[in-house]
Amino acid sequence: MLVGVCDFPGSYAFPPAGYGGIERWLWAVAVGARAAGADVHLLGPGWLSELDAEWVRKPVRLEDVNAGSLAERELEAARYDLLIVGHEYPSLPAWVRTWSQLDCDVATFQHSPDFRHAESAFDGKRSRLYCYSPEMVERYAAHQPLSELAVHLGLNEEESSAVKGQDLVWLGRIDEEKAPHLAVRAAQILGRRIRIVGPVFNEDYVRSHEKVFAADHVEWVGELGGHAKTAAISDASVFVYTYERAYVEAGAAVFGESLRAGTPMAALTWREGTCAQAALCDRTGATAAVPPDADDETASVALAEAIERATVLDYAEVQSVGQHRFDPRRHFEAMAAR
Repeated sequence: MLVGVCDFPGSYAFPPAGYGGIERWLWAVAVGARAAGADVHLLGPGWLSELDAEWVRKPVRLEDVNAGSLAERELEAARYDLLIVGHEYPSLPAWVRTWSQLDCDVATFQHSPDFRHAESAFDGKRSRLYCYSPEMVERYAAHQPLSELAVHLGLNEEESSAVKGQDLVWLGRIDEEKAPHLAVRAAQILGRRIRIVGPVFNEDYVRSHEKVFAADHVEWVGELGGHAKTAAISDASVFVYTYERAYVEAGAAVFGESLRAGTPMAALTWREGTCAQAALCDRTGATAAVPPDADDETASVALAEAIERATVLDYAEVQSVGQHRFDPRRHFEAMAAR
């Protein structure tokens, strides 16, 4: 099988060393495809040039290819079986025009809860859309989505054997949608230290919760990548997951990152059928589902209770389950199968 994994214009490298959701997913699919025995071409100019020693890298984007051009003929001659691409592209006419000439399948994962696809983008067979959670499957039901847990990888993020860590950790983009102030308050209720890892996307949000974020039990780490990022997760006793009430999580990378490292998760959700319920089980974490009309203090108390439940889990079992559930090869094979 020949698989093309397509990049897209963006501010993060392919693969990224730190933050970058879809970029990390595309890299995980490429790694998984190779592990499954497929030949892989990295399509697009965004892939790092240092990959050339081990990967076939072709700096062409389908949406930039003209009909009848040499670039189109070369794509046709390659005889791809499957293209993996970001969720926007099966609805982009220029991309679809070139893909239609290649006689191959296309698969993508829905990484946005709000993107509107073209009515004809997916047929459920030759063109396939995958969604993480029951609420995302329902949201995109018109496009015949398939249920699948996304896997994400960055550079140099291999996990070591699971160990029981000390402090709590929260990782992600720091803004109102991700609501890390709830994790900080839950840690304070328990008298636990918490490390906040990730880039600040909204300074106004941080200032609005300045008193909580400036507390003595909070350590601001900043954005990490590679071994440092993996260590920040594996050295924690529990990974604390939060988000804002109205936000719909399309497919968070942190579930796979934490469970593969052997760190159990405590997740706050505002309803059933979210990514947290799809990713976690009693062996890997604890979820607190709080009504959206509950105030922040009530939610933080419920999250604190979930943290305590997650703390007693077996870390080796968390890692074993996580490495199976979020295995790049398994993920690719699911997406490659009609």
